[in-house]
Amino acid sequence: MDRNSITGIILITLILIGFYFINQPSKEQQEAIRQRREQQQLEEVQKKVEQQALQLRADSIAKALADSTTKKDYQEQQSERFGLIAPFIEGTQSFHTIENELIKITLTNKGARIYSVELKDHKTHDGKPLVLFDGDDNRFGFPFSHNTRMYNTNDLYFHLKEQSDSSVVFQIASELGESLSFKYELPAKEHMARFFIETNQLNHLISTPRGSFDVFWDMKMPSFEKGRSFEQQYSGVYYKFFNDDVNELSTGKNDDEDLRTKVKWVAYKAQFFSSVFIANDAFASGRVSTEVEKDEQSTYLRYNHAELIVPVDLATNQKLEFSFFFGPNSFYTLNGYGKELELNKLIPLGWGIFGWINRYAVIPIFNYLEKYISSYGIIILLLTIIIKLFLFPLTYKSYVSSAKMKVLKPQIDEINERIPKEKALERQQAMMGLYKKAGVNPMGGCLPMLLQMPILIAMFRFFPASIELRQESFLWATDLSSYDSIFDLPFNIPFYGAHVSLFTLLMAITNIVYTKMNAEMTQSTNQMPGMKTMMYMMPVMFLFFFNGYASGLSYYYFISTLITIGQTVLIRQFVDEKVLLAKIHAHQKKPVKKSGFTQRLEEMAKKQHQLKNQKKK
Repeated sequence: MDRNSITGIILITLILIGFYFINQPSKEQQEAIRQRREQQQLEEVQKKVEQQALQLRADSIAKALADSTTKKDYQEQQSERFGLIAPFIEGTQSFHTIENELIKITLTNKGARIYSVELKDHKTHDGKPLVLFDGDDNRFGFPFSHNTRMYNTNDLYFHLKEQSDSSVVFQIASELGESLSFKYELPAKEHMARFFIETNQLNHLISTPRGSFDVFWDMKMPSFEKGRSFEQQYSGVYYKFFNDDVNELSTGKNDDEDLRTKVKWVAYKAQFFSSVFIANDAFASGRVSTEVEKDEQSTYLRYNHAELIVPVDLATNQKLEFSFFFGPNSFYTLNGYGKELELNKLIPLGWGIFGWINRYAVIPIFNYLEKYISSYGIIILLLTIIIKLFLFPLTYKSYVSSAKMKVLKPQIDEINERIPKEKALERQQAMMGLYKKAGVNPMGGCLPMLLQMPILIAMFRFFPASIELRQESFLWATDLSSYDSIFDLPFNIPFYGAHVSLFTLLMAITNIVYTKMNAEMTQSTNQMPGMKTMMYMMPVMFLFFFNGYASGLSYYYFISTLITIGQTVLIRQFVDEKVLLAKIHAHQKKPVKKSGFTQRLEEMAKKQHQLKNQKKK
């Protein structure tokens, strides 16, 4: 390359560089260019967003149109299938609560029924809230038909019509103005809730057989107490006939009963708590049944069922009134609802004289002491002392009769030696003559004891049924309404259990001591060794029988026997057997006037003796 060419290239390069710098934009122009580019980019992004929004809106409108068509078709299908009931076949379950100071009731719109009931003042044996039933453990409703299909109110989703702190109203209503309403009310400080079924010309919406609602009430009864077998024994199904007695199903086995006449109420009774369905007038008839849960590990005691017939005219407007009692089996609480209901008979105080003793003597004394004494162990002690003081004249008479028989023993032995066993009638006549002359009644010692038996049996019924003792502790017993245990065994002993009850042990020991004292007072123990063995076997049987029973009952029997032993020792100090024998001898010297009855017995004995002699000849 020559010199001119190189010079030309350099000049062209310098010109281009100079042109670049001369024509370069200013800072203001560069900023304007940058902003313009950013604006163009932003416009492009906004355009894309708007296009996407328009597409989404178009898709949403298309989907809504499609869903509307599908929903309309589905509703039409449901309406064709279920008729006027269609709006209530499906829904969302909701819960509503009414409560007062004593109970909390949770209701559900599904079935317009009571979902659960909690008693606020009580707990289970392990400290959990005491819920009488919960969820599907309780089912309540009635079947009906509509458009040839069968339904049950349990499965329908009612609409919530009204709600306040103390009441809830559920309703199903058709486009024709027909409606069915369930209303629940809970007054303040009450265990009794009111329940209303209101009908409004339901003849097109609901059809039922026989012109009635066949109300079904099923409940799985849970366990609340420590001693399962004992609790199960005192739970069951009770029912009261209209203007008649209260009855119950068998508690130890599966049982059922057809109630062919009017029924006032049906109760599902646990040991200390009950759920009762009560008619304002009466149920026309019904059927009840119970099934015992055999699995001891189950949380349920039994499965109860009731079918109750409620007459109703569906073509008219009616308001059917009922009540639900949810509460403790407290005598005065149940008694407060009147003699007509007789709810107090849910407490098994015993029949006849045993129930009278508990109702009119034991319970009033117990509740009077309860006002002033907080310890129920002390209350039981004082109650026992009062009862034993009341029975003391009988105890004294029984001891004196036994003492008379004891001092007569030598004369009785003489008669037995003189007259052989083969001549039983002659021996008996001689014995009766001896008793007559001595002025001694051979049954004098037994009769006072028999008169005390109604009180012993009444107390046997009272303690397991007394809710006042529930979860009340005394000494080593944590719950006087259940068994006490000083030692839990690693195995189960048949008929005894897997624990050792100290109160039961003390009761058995005091009974053995008392039996020994009685044996010393009776003249027949040497002649009847088998009877003596039986007398000592009874306390051992008590040891097995009472080990799982209420510790309050074992404690009462222990204290009662201990006081009886003390009374016996005290009476011995004032009854002199030598003086008794002297009185008997003095009485024997007196001429004995035979009564007409005695003369007739002797004549009959002579005739029998003559007939025997004639047969021998």
